Amino acid sequence: PQTLHVNEPSPKVDWASGAVSLLTESRQWPETGRPRRAAVSSFGISGTNAHTILEYAPAAAQEPAEADSDIVPLLLSAQSATALRGQAARLRSHLAERPELSLADVGYSLMSSRAGFEHRAVLVAADRDGAVRGLEALASGEPGAGLVQGSAGSAGKVAFVFPGQGSQWAAMAVELL
Repeated sequence: PQTLHVNEPSPKVDWASGAVSLLTESRQWPETGRPRRAAVSSFGISGTNAHTILEYAPAAAQEPAEADSDIVPLLLSAQSATALRGQAARLRSHLAERPELSLADVGYSLMSSRAGFEHRAVLVAADRDGAVRGLEALASGEPGAGLVQGSAGSAGKVAFVFPGQGSQWAAMAVELL
């Protein structure tokens, strides 16, 4: 991409003497037979500096597998154990009534569009029949192959600590952490 926030190169740099230049417009990243790498630096006015090295990703080596040929996790959660069993029964009926649904799509929808409540279960299934059997087991409160149940009770709180550069942090507030 084009160099940001620069309309013309600084006259304080001898741009002709080196191999570095500012991109005044976007251009294609040429193939040279070697790995394509680029360095990106950011020097913030507050003293925050960042530097990363990017490498062009190689082309995909193989075609992705069919979605329903993989093991699919089906995530369920509810506010009570009874509600969890009821949800399993409804999902089992839903799958049985709609054979055109992709198991992978159902698993994705359960993971991405449902709330996470305290009572939880995950069922891993390689096919629709395995999913139906596992959901029947969950609905009846029985153990099943590929089925795990648990509770997300409040065992504590999560804290994220951002210590800065670290030299001022050595054991600071370790008791609180």
